[in-house]
Amino acid sequence: MYDLGAERSDVMSVLILTQAEVEALLPMPECIERMAEVLSALGRGELHQPLRMVTFPPGAAGAMALMPSYRGGASAALGLKIVNVFPANPAKQLDAHQGAVLLFSGTTGQLQAILNASAVTAIRTAAVSGVATRLLARPDAGDLAIVGAGVQARSHLEAMACVRPLRRVRVASRDLDHARRFAAELAPRFDFPIEPLASVEAAVRGADLVVTATNAKTPVLRSEWIAPGAHINAVGSSVPNARELDGATVAAAALFVDRRESTIHEAGDYLFALREGAIGPDHIRAELGELLLGQASGRRSDSEITLFKSLGLAVEDLAAAEHVYQNARSRGIGRWVEF
Repeated sequence: MYDLGAERSDVMSVLILTQAEVEALLPMPECIERMAEVLSALGRGELHQPLRMVTFPPGAAGAMALMPSYRGGASAALGLKIVNVFPANPAKQLDAHQGAVLLFSGTTGQLQAILNASAVTAIRTAAVSGVATRLLARPDAGDLAIVGAGVQARSHLEAMACVRPLRRVRVASRDLDHARRFAAELAPRFDFPIEPLASVEAAVRGADLVVTATNAKTPVLRSEWIAPGAHINAVGSSVPNARELDGATVAAAALFVDRRESTIHEAGDYLFALREGAIGPDHIRAELGELLLGQASGRRSDSEITLFKSLGLAVEDLAAAEHVYQNARSRGIGRWVEF
């Protein structure tokens, strides 16, 4: 191993970045801006984004997903996130998402960096929800309900606080003690109250911002609880056979997505509603990139319910990895390893 910045022309070297280092090098406000940039580039057709490949080994406690992407241009780059999703991990005090993000030169194909995927996923997922909320939520929205009390719930609280002036936060989890720990841990970092509640309904009623960040297979959010004019970020489900929202919620909302192709293949919240006849195949109003480019309309009234169905895209991981890599080099953070 040798220090960042050391000149080695005789060997190939790879930068290794830990979870703590990624978190330090990818501040939420910066990540939100990078996600807006990369989603705009995706909307312009400048990025290569194949569907992720997910394998569910028989008898395994989780699944493995491979997420490749490519950005061309003068400083072309390739990215690959290998992420293992193990739903039982939170009970072991572990993130459900484990893996690595690999950053390669798009010119030579050489591996440049290996980043902790848990940190990248937590931050960039919430940052994309931040972009969606900035585009779609009412300007005065500030009463936030978070369903879930894990890693994504924590990062989403930070992202929501970056894009809207939060007045209060209510959090609900399957285990009330988890919600209490969430509130106790995060309340000192913010100047608004965080209230743990025993039921999702109690948390969601009256909220004008809602985040669902759970490992649920069946709906945890029902349409009759949702206030007119609310904006929802549905984050937890990224596979066809699981959902957090009932079909009536999806039908009642204007639906926005990170990418149509991914949604119609991977989003259980959309696919269940479609199969049940609650929505038609034209229910998706727009991708976030189309909103950013002015190619589609967002919220149409103060009373309209808006829904961003988050799946997570490989190009988001690539953009986050490039940003972290650039910050690491400029600040001398990380370890270079001969490879």
